[in-house]
Amino acid sequence: MTKTAEKVRIIGITGGTGAGKSEAARRFEELGFPVIDADRIGHELLEPGGEAVSAVLEAFGPEILTAGRIDRKKLGARVFADPEARQGLNAIAHPCIKHAIKRRVQALAARGHRTVILDAALIAESGEREACLDGLILVTSPEALRIQRLMKSRGLTRKEAVARIRAQTPPEKKLALADWVLDNEGSVADLRRRVERLAMELKDSEG
Repeated sequence: MTKTAEKVRIIGITGGTGAGKSEAARRFEELGFPVIDADRIGHELLEPGGEAVSAVLEAFGPEILTAGRIDRKKLGARVFADPEARQGLNAIAHPCIKHAIKRRVQALAARGHRTVILDAALIAESGEREACLDGLILVTSPEALRIQRLMKSRGLTRKEAVARIRAQTPPEKKLALADWVLDNEGSVADLRRRVERLAMELKDSEG
């Protein structure tokens, strides 16, 4: 992605799966910041008629279908167990996601928004921050706690939860790239309060 509008800031928010990134993004949205959810865009690409459906089916075959639709649980089991399969899926999905994000940022800028939050687990996975970002928030949480959350919220086994965590770049490798770090070792209320303080800082800096 490249910058699409000079008057809108794009603040990325990322964190390892189970860290609480989505909860933090939800609170930003409640506080009036428009949030673009890259994961949700990725899901939409796989819905019937979605931009990535035909290419994903060609790459992974009919075994990932349930009742004629791509079953994300089946697809996830494949890609989290096989790095090459994961790379293949990313090669299909990421360009589509980037184009969709660019379109949404342009639309939000046209409506007068000054700051947009981009919620994406895969920000800075390459070890470098994306050029489109004006700032980066990293949500952190101990791995053991993340495993517990994934098992509880998504019904994963411990083995499945660990595989999903290990499939991502270790969050500590993103610390040097982050402008703000939100620790989520405590309660949801604690995380929401941290988001509220940062939201005030972002609002104040809009000028």
